Amino acid sequence: MAIQLDPGAITLLCLAGFLAGGINTVAGGGSNLTLPLLMMLGLPADVANGTNRVGIWLQCITGVGAFDRHDALPRRAVVPVFIPTLCGGLTGALLAVALPNLYLKPVLLLCILTMALVMLLRPDTIAPPPGTQARSPGEHRLAWWGLFGAGVYGGLVQAGVGFILLAVLTAGLRYDLLRANALKMSCALAFTTVALGVFIIFGKVSWVPGLILALGAMAGAWLAVKIAVNLSQAALRRILFVLTVAAVVGGFLS
Repeated sequence: MAIQLDPGAITLLCLAGFLAGGINTVAGGGSNLTLPLLMMLGLPADVANGTNRVGIWLQCITGVGAFDRHDALPRRAVVPVFIPTLCGGLTGALLAVALPNLYLKPVLLLCILTMALVMLLRPDTIAPPPGTQARSPGEHRLAWWGLFGAGVYGGLVQAGVGFILLAVLTAGLRYDLLRANALKMSCALAFTTVALGVFIIFGKVSWVPGLILALGAMAGAWLAVKIAVNLSQAALRRILFVLTVAAVVGGFLS
């Protein structure tokens, strides 16, 4: 579905993409900005959901590459965390295209608000102390199902999924926040790839606003990685707390 974009709308898409790309790279909830904007510009909820994935997919590629260049991505952990999130993402995306448009918009908004409340009540994402041995999803079945559930949610809605992934990767698999963020981007790339494919097949992507959004998202992700790799764990925790509060406000304002 095509929509008319004036210079103001293009600027808003670029700015929202930039902010969302940065937020999603170091925390989560960037879709609280982009999903309502796409719907405000005239896209139906299902098409907005699919279009939003274009920016997220390219943002994830940019973020994963940047984390890897800074040696912050545990490469051997990528495939084990890919598998459950990939399976969950396919399940969630199929559910998203199957839901009637009448019901999808309330579901999207309800999920955003629910995640905002979770962020408010549990802002202190658990981070393990330095030197903690990380686990594999195969060694921690609850974490495996947590990754699968995050994939389902991410494939269905996306908004706020970064917080779910960070909780599983830090509290469950015991990664520090920097490496958890790098793996989180890898997980998001996994389920966004299959979700975007499903949305394309079912004609739920509007390419022009999606690509404009992606330009901003890629720039935001690149800048966020450069900042994150130079911050301490305490500083990352403080940023995460601030962004959870911002996500709550964004959820209620949207």
